[in-house]
Amino acid sequence: MTPENPTPIRKARMLLVEHPSFGWFWCARVSSGMAFQILAVAVGWQVYQLTSSTFQLGMVGLAQYLPIVLCTLPAGHVADRYDRRVVFASSLVVQGVCALILALGTHERWLSVPGIFVLISLIGASRAFQGPATQSLMPTLVPESLVPKAIAWVSGGFQTATIIGPSVGGLLYAFGAEAPYAVAGSCVLLGAALTALVRQERDMRPRPAATFESVFAGITYIRNHPVILGSISLDLFAVLLGGATALLPVFARDILHTGAWGLGALRSAPAVGSLAMSVYLGRHPPQKAVGRKMFAAVIAFGVTTIVFGLSRSFALSLATLAVMGAADTISVVIRSSLVQLETPNEMRGRVGAVNFLFIGTSNQLGEFESGVTASLWGTVPATVLGGVGTLLVAFLWMRMFPKLRELDTF
Repeated sequence: MTPENPTPIRKARMLLVEHPSFGWFWCARVSSGMAFQILAVAVGWQVYQLTSSTFQLGMVGLAQYLPIVLCTLPAGHVADRYDRRVVFASSLVVQGVCALILALGTHERWLSVPGIFVLISLIGASRAFQGPATQSLMPTLVPESLVPKAIAWVSGGFQTATIIGPSVGGLLYAFGAEAPYAVAGSCVLLGAALTALVRQERDMRPRPAATFESVFAGITYIRNHPVILGSISLDLFAVLLGGATALLPVFARDILHTGAWGLGALRSAPAVGSLAMSVYLGRHPPQKAVGRKMFAAVIAFGVTTIVFGLSRSFALSLATLAVMGAADTISVVIRSSLVQLETPNEMRGRVGAVNFLFIGTSNQLGEFESGVTASLWGTVPATVLGGVGTLLVAFLWMRMFPKLRELDTF
């Protein structure tokens, strides 16, 4: 085998051995991702136990969404102006402290539902700074030719954490809500420590002045590039309408009749499919007909959402969630590669901020939407209608963004 055509094992070595900073970054992302998933299970189950309200579950998403909306654009400017490693690590420290406060307050029994909302709002604000910093930092750790493969590796690692994290959170909850909070806090602080080992291979950015135009430059750039705009907005509305994550505690307890362990398994199932797809894409990254593949993945996401909403079998629900996760990963890898490769390095923080505002917050806003519609129409109708909405968006975007639909290669 010639060096020009390395094997998959050789390619993995190129990423993790020849670029050790990427390896440390990958470990930090996995550790912090696991912490976030453990927190999500603990917060969702605790709030539903305390309130038995689908509306309150939706408010969990809104409490994270609002601070992200307020902070993300300034965070993109910060990511382009200051050391992205420091921004990444600082955001993780804030999340770790908040998780430990959740553990202490729960153990001492002085933490109320409003107090939980305040702390997860702080976590949301810190994630607003984490998102642009991590998205713009990763392409500086490997050669540009390896960026799509690195994105697949990061996605696979995150999905591994998403598989393990909810299951760990569900099992730890048996020892009390403070147990998963304490473990999550430890994991995210470990991620912050690992960030200190990261060194950038290149960082030739001019430092933008703090002007109104500079802060909003990411929006202007995306608006002038319809392929990027179409891919980001497609993912936003697909997850916003099709995401049923906030309702998983309801499905686990009231529809599928399982406990906290069942909730952990349901939250892990999409990551199982996503990890399998990430491994495949890591060896066979999309190279042809990438636009059509992205739309096909979104359509599959909508169909599986409908099937999940109608399912009364725990095994079928797990299977549909796994397929949903695999389809979402195809979309994520294509979209992320487009955004990273089509954006100059000096703009990646601000463009990444808009990307995170669209994509990173769509989960939280989708949770709020799901909680509100479920409280009005019921859990199953809300989930099914969300899947139908995802299909309608996919077909509409195919007409609105023909360049994205016909995009062949990156």
